[in-house]
Amino acid sequence: QKKLSKTNRVGVWLHREIGRIVMSSYDEPLKELQKRREFALAMGKPEALEKMKDEGLLNARERLDYILDKDTFVEIGQLALGAREEHRHRTPADGKVGGFGKIDGRMVGIVSNDFATMGASSALNNLKKMKYIKDQGTKRGFPLLFVGSSSGSRMPDRMGAPGRLIIAQDPAEYRRLRKSPWGVAQLGSCYGSSTWYACMADYVVMRKGATMAVASSRVTSLAINQPVTDEDLGGWRMHTRVSGLVDEAFNTDQECLDALKRYLSFMPSHSKEAPPIAPVPKGSDDPVEGIMEVVPSDRKKVYNMRHVIDVLADKNSVFETKPSWGKSVITALGRLNGQTVGFLGNNPLYKGGAADPDGCAKATGFLVHCDSFNIPIVMLVDVPGFLIGVEGERKAAPGKIINWMNAISLTTVPKLTVVLRKSYGQAYINMGGNKNSDVFAMWPTADVGFMDPETGVNVVFGIRKEDDPEEFERCVAKLSEDAAPWEVAAMFEAQDIIDPRETRRFLINMLEVQQLRMTNGVGEHLMATWPTSIV
Repeated sequence: QKKLSKTNRVGVWLHREIGRIVMSSYDEPLKELQKRREFALAMGKPEALEKMKDEGLLNARERLDYILDKDTFVEIGQLALGAREEHRHRTPADGKVGGFGKIDGRMVGIVSNDFATMGASSALNNLKKMKYIKDQGTKRGFPLLFVGSSSGSRMPDRMGAPGRLIIAQDPAEYRRLRKSPWGVAQLGSCYGSSTWYACMADYVVMRKGATMAVASSRVTSLAINQPVTDEDLGGWRMHTRVSGLVDEAFNTDQECLDALKRYLSFMPSHSKEAPPIAPVPKGSDDPVEGIMEVVPSDRKKVYNMRHVIDVLADKNSVFETKPSWGKSVITALGRLNGQTVGFLGNNPLYKGGAADPDGCAKATGFLVHCDSFNIPIVMLVDVPGFLIGVEGERKAAPGKIINWMNAISLTTVPKLTVVLRKSYGQAYINMGGNKNSDVFAMWPTADVGFMDPETGVNVVFGIRKEDDPEEFERCVAKLSEDAAPWEVAAMFEAQDIIDPRETRRFLINMLEVQQLRMTNGVGEHLMATWPTSIV
């Protein structure tokens, strides 16, 4: 027994000694791993990071800490470096921090550009990292976010014949199939690929002071041989009010990231599921009782359709997209009885609600977005037609009108339309008239003539008010009577005429009827490849 005990002690000692030797063989590799991790976590130039801090801006890793649920970020490609040997000592994570994490408990893929590392320029290895994250989001079904700023292509990598190989490495890099939602926050100077990804995204925000363009103002000035400022080239005012490529601009990085989070709260994780259901806030049914105070019965008086949407939607649930562009048309995500819907409305506060070319493009993009992600559409109609004129024709108004018509004919999610007042001319069809809705209802104040009765009298009968006031008024009354909602309902071209105060309950009831039960809330996605940029 003593001999056995001694043998055991020798065995234990030998086991420990072997373990010590084995562990010591890991010392150098583990030290090297720790060294490389620390290099990556330190990010780019310290002076650039300090400048960002002094300006109240978030660096690449702070953005991830802010937007993602705590302790959920799983980084990939942390040890990636620049492809060129001379760049390796100054390209931690190759300038783009990427991986996976959760927002409100749901998985997302995310890339955060580190501008302090060679301007977060796009290069061979970080593009491979981005491709991996994109592919996982598409295959596994979760949203993708791209945040930060970028100086564009890393020119030493792109120059000459070898640089052509980088550009052509992935033919599908700029293919968008809308398998999952994409969101972008432009938080600084954004050129090249950061601009391309914004144009492919479903929702884009921008920090005021940031720039988004094909190339920097310096490069552009050299190309066109005239001075140009960053703001004029691609500032937030231009993109939220003129180009329409950015949904909204905010003062801080944090506000931009908050907007991305709120956008995702309305969205499904991928195109094969219905959007999430949210609790209905207490008091959501009360405001509709005052809806007639919001909408004047006189069709010549203006009001803000945004206020109507606020009254109809669940309390504090309205999330408007592109509020400063194409303002005669409103597009907004919101909820009805907890269900995500897309509100598409005319806004008489701007241009009398007449849809101009920008408004047409805005409506088309919104229909495509909602249909691609299984979001039912509620159309609130008060439209005097399309805004006609030389400028509209120059901006391809007919093409944009027909794009809208094409999109609504391809929309397969439930479409519910309510005509509040005017629905004139061809715009009647674009806003869900005739068979372009699954449910079509009108208020008693609805007017579905081809044009305003006073204009119609002049066009149809050739009578002017100043020439024969009595006959003019008689003809106006006749056209108004013909355009009243009662005959439309009598022919069952409308499913109902409703008291304005019944609108919210009517929409909730009809949404329940129109649910896509046989496909678990998933539409056909006939427009999944429609271009995401405004056309």
